[in-house]
Formats: sequence, structure tokens, C-alpha cells
Amino acid sequence: MNKHFVVGVFDEETQLMAAVNETLKQGFQIQEIYSPYPVYEAIEAMGKKTRFTFAAFLFGLFGALGVLAFMYYTAVIDWPLNYGGKPTNAFPSFLVVTIVITILIVTIASLFTFSARAKIYPGKAYVLPDARSTDDKFVMVFDKSANDGEYQRLTQLLKAEGAVEVYEKNIEPEN
Repeated sequence: MNKHFVVGVFDEETQLMAAVNETLKQGFQIQEIYSPYPVYEAIEAMGKKTRFTFAAFLFGLFGALGVLAFMYYTAVIDWPLNYGGKPTNAFPSFLVVTIVITILIVTIASLFTFSARAKIYPGKAYVLPDARSTDDKFVMVFDKSANDGEYQRLTQLLKAEGAVEVYEKNIEPEN
């Protein structure tokens, strides 16, 4: 199944932001915005919020609890060693290892979460709507089926807001 997109290309960030605000006000749904550097105002205007930090916090919490439980089990319950009369549950000695392994768990779990969420996997060919977005252009992408019947109005609106180019692009997703 082919995906049909409408792509608007802008020269400046101010033109992009004006177009983002106007298209959202007119009721168009923006699929994605590509830019050579992060434009946080565009992300906020699109209403995209991330729960990634909350997921990383949960990874860290459960990772730390798991590491502490594992070390308590191995040092106190399963194989207690009594050497020099020291207590087997020496909690302060567990802290450094717990912190280091928790950082490792958060890093690896976050990597896999991000990769799964972004549908990134080894060997996947990335389809960039407009290659100039990695150099110096700002690109807005609209799903033509979501904005069906409004192509002419969308094109005129993007041109009025300063788009240097507006065109249609068909992208075939890979299997």
C-alpha cells in the first residue's frame, strides 16, 4: 500500500513556525516536521509529548530494586559468608554496584524502547521525504489521506506562509 504525502519546504525557521501555527489553526493534521536542528516550538505546537523520561525512571526503579534484591539474596540468603564477624547484610557495600548496574539497565532498556517505538531495526532503509532537510531546509509533511480533498487549500496556505516548494510524494513502505 502506497502512502501519499504533501510536502512543504521552507527556508527559515520563522516561516516554518508561522506555517505550523496557521495550518493547525486551519485544522490540518501535520504528519511530521523535519529540520536540520531541533525546533522545540514546533514540537510543542504539534502537541507531541514524550513519556520516555517516565519509562526511563521506571526502568531505573525496577532495575535498582532487582539488583538490590539479587545481591541481598546471594549475599545473605543463598550463600552467606561469615568472615571476621562482619554482618552478611552490609547494605552500604551494595550501593556502588547498584548504581552502576542501574545506569547500565536504564541505558540498555531505553535504547531498546526507543528503537521499538521508532521502528528502527538493523538493515531498515530510512525514507527521508526531502533530503534537503538534513542540510538547510525545514520540511513539513502532511498525510494526504488525513487531509483529503483539501490539497489545493493546503498548497495555497503553505505557499502564502512562505514555502519555497510544495509537492506531492508517494512513499512505498518496506516489508
